[in-house]
Amino acid sequence: HVQLVESGGGSVQAGGSLRLSCAASDNTYSGECMGWFRQAPGKEREGIAMIAVSSGDAYYDDSVKDRFTISRDGAKNTAFLEMNSLKAEDTAMYYCGAGELVPWAGTPVPCSAQHWGQGTQVTVS
Repeated sequence: HVQLVESGGGSVQAGGSLRLSCAASDNTYSGECMGWFRQAPGKEREGIAMIAVSSGDAYYDDSVKDRFTISRDGAKNTAFLEMNSLKAEDTAMYYCGAGELVPWAGTPVPCSAQHWGQGTQVTVS
């Protein structure tokens, strides 16, 4: 069972930046994608960014496109989310997920996560 451990959340003023990290406990884990998802109070969890493990292709939801950048260190099996120009509406619990590509799902972030991290809070004021 792969464990994902997130870090890097916190509180920041609007316009600021944060960098989230997600490390997989099993360095040999070879899922098809790693992604970042977020859930604001009273809302459903939504995928905001993902990276395909084999190709490195990245996908973003429109709400974060051009502000957030997802990347991955293959050797360490760690994914990162660089978040710039943060807005109050970015406030949420952020979760890392890893799993399978679902290109037929019709979503901007086609990563179906089977493994989840514990979440890290991002608060923008």
